[in-house]
Amino acid sequence: MHAEERDPLGTEFLTAVYEVPGPETEARARAERICLDQTIEADANLLAPALRAKILGRLEQIQPLAAGRYEATIRYAGDLVGKDHSDLLNLVFGTSSLRSDVRLLSFTLTPTLLSSWGGPRYGLVGLRQAVGVSNRPLVCAVLKPLGCSPKTLAELAAQFVRGGADLIKDDQALLDQPFCPFNERVARCAEAIAGTSVQRGRHCLYFAHVSGALDSMRQRAGEAKRLGATGLLVAPGVTGFDGLRALAVDETLAVPIASHPTFLGTCVSHEGRGLAPAVAYALLPRLAGADMTIYPSFDVGYTMSEEDCLSVAVNCRQPWAHIMPTMPAVGGRIGVDRIRELTTALGQDVVFILGSRIQQNQVGVVTAIDEFQRALTKSLT
Repeated sequence: MHAEERDPLGTEFLTAVYEVPGPETEARARAERICLDQTIEADANLLAPALRAKILGRLEQIQPLAAGRYEATIRYAGDLVGKDHSDLLNLVFGTSSLRSDVRLLSFTLTPTLLSSWGGPRYGLVGLRQAVGVSNRPLVCAVLKPLGCSPKTLAELAAQFVRGGADLIKDDQALLDQPFCPFNERVARCAEAIAGTSVQRGRHCLYFAHVSGALDSMRQRAGEAKRLGATGLLVAPGVTGFDGLRALAVDETLAVPIASHPTFLGTCVSHEGRGLAPAVAYALLPRLAGADMTIYPSFDVGYTMSEEDCLSVAVNCRQPWAHIMPTMPAVGGRIGVDRIRELTTALGQDVVFILGSRIQQNQVGVVTAIDEFQRALTKSLT
């Protein structure tokens, strides 16, 4: 392009990378179809040539992957991106999500477009500073099972802290049920966690689950902070990523936010369609402002390979302009027996989620978490 020529797509743009099946001629045709689907969703002749050059996505590159698959890189004009997560998702994978042969692998934005997104308020570094741990993976215990009273959950929370948990979160099934009212649960658990943390001499964050309709979620988030919660748990698969973002940018809240993967599994596919795990569990929550993002570990019964599990962690932590790294958090019946395997694969900047398995240990919750922490420390030496 000569210096006097201007790119019709402009200097600000979004680049998305898709996976499509081959052979190459068919892969290229599918990529060109994505360019149409994700912009005008009609025949290109509907637009005048000058407008077509500004609006349609542009295929930048196509290259082979393994097993007859191809990677297609498509560029979209910055004017099409919008300001919300819903706008972004509609542009990068709206109509194409209805196809059986397209998978979204990743996306990037030019710096000016990215500047309107704040990302995490605290991020990986901020979480470590909050709990006073800098040199090992963090441990997060889960308040469950559903059906327990607020008093029972508060007693369990205190045991978690005594055992050495760095973070505690509500189970995503805990909402505002008659047997466990939201305000009472959060108040009791926050008090138990704060008091026991003082006794042990180290802070423990408590993420209260607040997912719901936007008005309800904002109300619950405000109540949770007032009642002593030091973090919020949001499930963007049911609330939408803009719901998470609305809480992340709220200056009256200003607490760490954890993203839970419930229902996001419907968007993730490992069969050549849907969202790649790195998009669903890393890029989208990180952009929305999640300080920690929870997702399944590999080899625990969920559809998650070790390669995809690692790709999520990498996309949570790698440099991304001003967007701070998000702390990846893996769950799925994790016990002492998997510590070395997981730390070898994922490194030290990760959270291990301890759920029902830790409560089933015959030595008791306090001793079981303490033993997990000791084994974790030993595995790093």
